[in-house]
Amino acid sequence: MSVYLAEFIGTAILLYFGNSVNAATTLNHSYAKDSGWIITTIGWGLAVTFGIYAVGEISGAHINPAVTIGLAIAGEVEWNIVPGYIIAQVLGAMLGATLTWLQYLPHWRKTEDQGAKLGVFCTSGAIDQRGSNLVSEMLGTMVLVFGLMMIGANEFTEGLNPLVVGGLIVIIGMAQGGSTGYAINPARDFGPRLTHFLLPIKGKGDSNWSYSWVPIVGPILGGGTGAALYYIAFKDGTSLIGWVCLGLAAVAIIYAIIEESKK
Repeated sequence: MSVYLAEFIGTAILLYFGNSVNAATTLNHSYAKDSGWIITTIGWGLAVTFGIYAVGEISGAHINPAVTIGLAIAGEVEWNIVPGYIIAQVLGAMLGATLTWLQYLPHWRKTEDQGAKLGVFCTSGAIDQRGSNLVSEMLGTMVLVFGLMMIGANEFTEGLNPLVVGGLIVIIGMAQGGSTGYAINPARDFGPRLTHFLLPIKGKGDSNWSYSWVPIVGPILGGGTGAALYYIAFKDGTSLIGWVCLGLAAVAIIYAIIEESKK
């Protein structure tokens, strides 16, 4: 299997499970409706775990453009594979989201809340404040990539690594996900958002494209920042691109603080 097909399959598994957890806890007449945030975070953690189990030995199971870009900034993967990985991840996310739509086919027309239906597919700010939302996504992905590199530096019993990564996703969701729904993955948000736009979902409303840049830019910047910080702390420093990410992260944080101070 090619690494690109592996990323496609792994990301499809991630989004089929993850979006379906959202659907189960959100859509009317689902037995799991209103199960709560704990179920959501554990479900997404296990979704990542099984995406990694499926294709980790083939492609490394990045299943996230921010991880791919972060590893490229760190010099751990070649830049020439990055575009193909990202395309495969976005397409896989669209397939996973489409399967969720099919899984809950009668439930969409039984749910009147357009925001709830959109939330099955993609994220938004709990408080719509774009500077702070950007920083939330950036920090969550920074912790993700930094954590992945810490995990990679340790030896685990064979087959345990994906569970550890899933645990990292769970704690990020529980601790940091309440502000934006923790996309922490551009493909995870953009692919399903585009799928929501394209699918014939009854009463779906708009796809909130004005927000869509936040879970793309934030995670990419956070992935680069996390990789840069790890290499500064544990290796021999970071690249020029890593320093640029750190500088942009600082600017984003300052902007978010100024934005909040004006409220």
